[in-house]
This record gives sequence, structure tokens and C-alpha cells, in this order.
Amino acid sequence: MKVALIYTSTTPELIELVEKEVRQSLPKDTEFISNQDPSILAEVRDAGYVTAPPAARLVGMYMKAVSDGADAILNICSSVGEVADSAQDVARFTGIPILRIDEEMCREAVRQGMRIGVMATLPTTLIPTKNTIMRVAREMNKRVELVDVLVDGGFGLDQEQFKELMSQYAGEIRDKVDVILFAQGSMAYCEEYIHHKTGKLVLSSPRFGAVALKCALEKHGLIQQ
Repeated sequence: MKVALIYTSTTPELIELVEKEVRQSLPKDTEFISNQDPSILAEVRDAGYVTAPPAARLVGMYMKAVSDGADAILNICSSVGEVADSAQDVARFTGIPILRIDEEMCREAVRQGMRIGVMATLPTTLIPTKNTIMRVAREMNKRVELVDVLVDGGFGLDQEQFKELMSQYAGEIRDKVDVILFAQGSMAYCEEYIHHKTGKLVLSSPRFGAVALKCALEKHGLIQQ
């Protein structure tokens, strides 16, 4: 069995977190393909949205994974998650699921509360994550209210400094939300810390992406349920 991990952000924290979760969830003999192109996210950040050229390269990465024999594909970056949405017809045609790391996390947030705080360090991640939450809320026939939290000043900080910055911003919305959602997988190492600081349920995407992968592979009969 072979799984492709598609990265447009290649920070060591993110890669470590994602690979830890997927390796824990999937059989030990699973083969992993790691396809990386950080220029995609760089172009998205510069433009402020996903333009055609980086979207085309990302779809090309999906297709390369299919050509390389992947049984499932996990799109890691939330900033380009809507590109994965657009590729679902191709996924159904090829029989190779293209999964978003954050979709099941967004569904869990909607299950757990009406007021959802969405934390991100990039506007390009904040907006598509909010769009996804609103979409899954409609699909679940639930009404939600979103509270934006754009965390400024995080670039270049070490993990302890970043935790403190996240705590500061999370504290400002603690009384306004039922659940806090991290829009970027690279923030996941702060999950328990922010939970203890705020007393709120905090959700991050790597563990949900790993579960989504496992469920998709079970559905295709590649893992025994």
C-alpha cells in the first residue's frame, strides 16, 4: 500500500507532525511518497489567493502521485485546500481519493460548537479554512459563527515563543467561542498548551488528516476495519 503526502509548506515542524500521525494510523508496511513544492505556497502568499499557475502545479502533483502508484493522496496545506476540492471528479474517476488534511477537523468543530475561533498566521490560510467550515456546516444543516484570529508576529519565533504568542491571541477570544480551530497544521504542537491555557476544546489538522486517510483506505478495502 502506498500513500502520497503533498506538501506546499515544508517546515520541519509540519512534516514531523504529519508523518508522526499518519505512521501511527496506518499499517507499518505502508510506503509513503512525499511530494513537496514550497513555491506553490509562496506564490499564493504573494498574490493573496490561489492563482492559476500554482493551482495547476498542485494538480500536477496529485497526478504524479497517481502515476507513481499511490492508493490515496493527502493534501497537507489548507491555503490550497480548495484546489483539492476541485480535483474530486478526477479522484472519483481514477479511484484514488484526494483528501484534505483539514476537512474532518472542520466537521468536528461544527459538531462541537456553534461559535468557532479560527486561528492562523496567514490570511491565505484563514479565508479558505473559514470557507470550508461554512460549507461543512451547510452540509450538516447547522448554523455557526466564526471568530477570526490572525496571529501577527509569529515568523521566526522558536516553539516556546510561538506558544506564548498563540496563548495571547487565544486568550482574547476565549470567552467568545466554544471551540478553537488551528487553520495551519504546523500549529498543531500548540494544541494541548492552548487547551490548558484557555479551557477550550482545541483542534488541529494532522491527526484528523491521518484518520481521513485510514478511513479512505478502509473504504477501498486496503485496510481491514
